[in-house]
Amino acid sequence: MGKTEMLGLRLLAFGLVFIVDTSVSAPDDCQQETIRLRSQLRTLESQVMKQQQLIQQLRSQQVEPSAEQDNFVDLGEQTEYADCAQIYNDGKKRSGFYIIKPLKAPSKIRVYCDMSEGGGWTVLQRRSDGSEHFDRDWKEYKQGFGNMNSANGEFWLGNDNLHYLTSQGDYSLRINMMDFSDNQRFALYKSFKVADEKDSYQLQFGEYSGTAGDSLAGSYHPEVQWWASHQGMKFSTYDRDNDRYERNCAREDKAGWWFNRCHSANLNGYYYKGPYTAVTDNGIVWYTWHGWWYSLKSVVMKIRPVDFEPNAV
Repeated sequence: MGKTEMLGLRLLAFGLVFIVDTSVSAPDDCQQETIRLRSQLRTLESQVMKQQQLIQQLRSQQVEPSAEQDNFVDLGEQTEYADCAQIYNDGKKRSGFYIIKPLKAPSKIRVYCDMSEGGGWTVLQRRSDGSEHFDRDWKEYKQGFGNMNSANGEFWLGNDNLHYLTSQGDYSLRINMMDFSDNQRFALYKSFKVADEKDSYQLQFGEYSGTAGDSLAGSYHPEVQWWASHQGMKFSTYDRDNDRYERNCAREDKAGWWFNRCHSANLNGYYYKGPYTAVTDNGIVWYTWHGWWYSLKSVVMKIRPVDFEPNAV
């Protein structure tokens, strides 16, 4: 409804109020007309309120899609970027979704570029609210899945894409974690690399630094490292068992991951809200911070070249 219609309804309502008020002193034979006018007034007031509610709903529906669309940054077709680091060093400093073309990738892919913490990070995985289930089969982990439209959406970029990205240079992996008390920790690994499907997306990584502890290498205790380390592990899903366990870690722990026998880190686990009990330790686990029986609130896995230096653009 436009401003003119709204103004007309309000003037009519005021006029009816005036008539109703002056009709109090009218003769008795006007009482029925007074009742009728009051009924009309109540009807008009109800219509005005409904119209105002409808206008608010329409406005909110118009705002939400544009906010989602603003997450995508269209750079056109002039330049192909191999990762988010190249985008950052070309002067694009805004976090959001971009299109990149890793050197060995057969086609372009949509990625989320995190331009915080020095910029240039290509996000591989995000957990934020449990809206996506990560107990997926081999094909889904190969291709990727999840919400690639929302800046807070949960997703896995895809094992093929992890390989294409990490095979084109030496990359660092940064894992940002938050618990349900909003405490934050991070783990940083040099020389993060994922092999191709022929080698079952085998995982390799280098030196650790950070505040969350070294759960990927299991180096927190030498007696458990033989079964807890994820170094050199192949990727497993419930329909493709590549772990060293006599049963299927992916099936028991409800996730695709680089399981050993089974894990000291499982960032694709089931989304519990903090402490949990289950048959197996199948939550979003980073053992060296909260142990096996606490599931994290949020996780972001992201990479950029080890030798990245931001341009002063």
